[in-house]
Amino acid sequence: MHKAQRKIREIMPQVDVMIEIVDARLPQSSTNTLLAEIRGERPCLRILNKADLADPAVTKQWRRFLAEQPGITPYVSHTGQRQRLQEIPELCRQLVPRRGLPGKPVRALIAGIPNVGKSTLINHLTGRKVAKTGNEPAVTKHQQKVSAGKYFQLLDTPGIMQPSPESVMGGYRLAASGAIRSTAMEYEEVALFTIDYLLQRYPGLLAKRFRLDESSDHAPDVLSALAEIRGCIRDGGLDLHRASEILLNEWRSGKLGRISLEAPEQETPYRLLPDDPEPEPEDPEEGNEAP
Repeated sequence: MHKAQRKIREIMPQVDVMIEIVDARLPQSSTNTLLAEIRGERPCLRILNKADLADPAVTKQWRRFLAEQPGITPYVSHTGQRQRLQEIPELCRQLVPRRGLPGKPVRALIAGIPNVGKSTLINHLTGRKVAKTGNEPAVTKHQQKVSAGKYFQLLDTPGIMQPSPESVMGGYRLAASGAIRSTAMEYEEVALFTIDYLLQRYPGLLAKRFRLDESSDHAPDVLSALAEIRGCIRDGGLDLHRASEILLNEWRSGKLGRISLEAPEQETPYRLLPDDPEPEPEDPEEGNEAP
């Protein structure tokens, strides 16, 4: 990660505009906050990718919110509307009007956390497969430089992430989306977080999808019921790991519907998250002993 950051800093003098791709279902959690510091005063086209999987009402909120941020131009990308991605070179050209001329192509750096679709975007813009794609985080390993027409040049970088998410909630969201490898957090923990969020923000959705008892509002009970209904049995007991995989895969693929895991300037509490332990009271006698 530190090597990738160093590489980005080294090439920034060549960059006119930054294209940051985020997951439209979790635009804040999937933003690498270090990129804002690295890009400095350069404009940023922030692409909310996978918007076809996100809640459209929440995506509208994010678009308005991001448009108010200095230096940020939001752009919503849907899988079913790939032809619209051809608008990106012109949008970048508008952000840096001094470029995009003969002999002066717009030089755009594509960046973001792993598994948000950077390589797929490059392949679409260039019309050929020049970047490797995959469902596992950090498929892109090395920096790539390609031309997309006479007046537009793309620089791709390895998928980078901060050493740890900014919050516990952000970590759960990233794990739920698949941006963090499955070994980084326990599947069951991530599934319980996702279930608890859905119970609060999308009530009735899980009951309808998995034919569960709608009266249950406790994530562990819902996960156990899902395991029973889907036949997740192991050694005579419930296979909660398998049930968790089913739930997360259905959310990631959109089978649960169009769902966003966060909204701008709102936080849905995770009801299973333990409270921070209170500090132990200090002993008033401690440190007062006679010399």
